[in-house]
Amino acid sequence: MNNNGTSPHILIVEDDNSLRDLFSEALASEGYATSIAANGAEGIEAFDEINPDLVLLDLLMPKMDGWEALERVRKISECPVIIVTGQGTTENIIRGLLEAGADDYLVKPFGIKELIARVNAVLRRSVPTVQ
Repeated sequence: MNNNGTSPHILIVEDDNSLRDLFSEALASEGYATSIAANGAEGIEAFDEINPDLVLLDLLMPKMDGWEALERVRKISECPVIIVTGQGTTENIIRGLLEAGADDYLVKPFGIKELIARVNAVLRRSVPTVQ
């Protein structure tokens, strides 16, 4: 649950239709609300409209790549971002996690259970604790 008592809302920014649908269906089956975008430009537009609790972000997309989308998100928000990409080099992982500000980095291919576990973990860490 997020701060307003509803299910966390996850924005999926992925240009591969089948992966986008798979991620959305799997997350919905776990009780998450989802929105989808097919490229970085659509993702930024959707981000501004829905103010998601977490973003799943591919890197290699048309119109605006994931690196630029992440940079734009980080300028306006601390929203958790998990990069989901086929770009698994050490340099890209370091760039994503340490330099660009992603909260996790998941290299394709991966199992859907791993995706769910990572989403749960990142959301758990992002919830402010009550003192």
